[in-house]
Amino acid sequence: MLNLLHTESPSLQHPDLDLYDSARLMQALVEDQQAALDAVRAAAPALAAAVDTALPRIRAGGRLLYAGAGTSGRLGVLDSVELGPTFSWPAERAVALIAGGASAMFVAVEGAEDDQDQGGRDLMAQQPGPQDVLLALAASGQTPYVLGALAAARAAGCLTVGLANNPGSAVLAACDHPVLLDTGAEIISGSTRLKAGTAQKIALNSFSSALMVRLNKVHGNLMVDMKATNAKLIRRAVALTRRATGVDEARAQQALSQCDFSVKTAIVMLLRQLDAPDAARLLERHQGSVRHALAAR
Repeated sequence: MLNLLHTESPSLQHPDLDLYDSARLMQALVEDQQAALDAVRAAAPALAAAVDTALPRIRAGGRLLYAGAGTSGRLGVLDSVELGPTFSWPAERAVALIAGGASAMFVAVEGAEDDQDQGGRDLMAQQPGPQDVLLALAASGQTPYVLGALAAARAAGCLTVGLANNPGSAVLAACDHPVLLDTGAEIISGSTRLKAGTAQKIALNSFSSALMVRLNKVHGNLMVDMKATNAKLIRRAVALTRRATGVDEARAQQALSQCDFSVKTAIVMLLRQLDAPDAARLLERHQGSVRHALAAR
């Protein structure tokens, strides 16, 4: 059965890959990644539908849950971790499960992906509920660990979104929102860390970023709900505030220092001529939307 999977089929394009010199090898590897973008572009309507269905659940306090094994599991962890510094998303509301546990992030845990029951147990340990959204990730679309997590999530009433790189696969059949990323055969046969993994990364970036935009964590195209936790990010907060308001660096710094370096609060303070508490309250009344807070009468 595995030989029928697109991701496991030998590529017909580069049968003599091992004879290429470095320049030709690099060109072939890079050009093959275009199929990842093409696959996500084709899946964009499915991703958009998943965002629209997930949005009210997340607004109501739900969590983003991720489940995967190997490369897919690591990509889920990466997406969940990056939501915090980028969008001030609480860590407890982005929970990633990887077959084999946290150590599998760094060292392959052989056989862990084959344990369907463990996938269910790991998911249930998070006490899932109807407001939660599970992103189930599997290049093959057949990974038992992921299928176990999917079954448990559905039993708990979670919304389930499946991302897989093979059409007609079990993960896609078992979820509410199937997202097919049909990247085809890998240039190095079966190595789904290549374009299958790239497609999953793009899809996860697009899904979670779109969700955060819809949650008012972006103003225009500026990431105004970031956490300024180091010197680089403090400089970025100042630059974002200046870009949104047109003030000089000193005024941006002063406003940010009064609101714990909350960019969106500083923007409202400066453009509405409010103090930090009043700007924060105005944002709260408008569900964190800078645009609506600025337009409010």
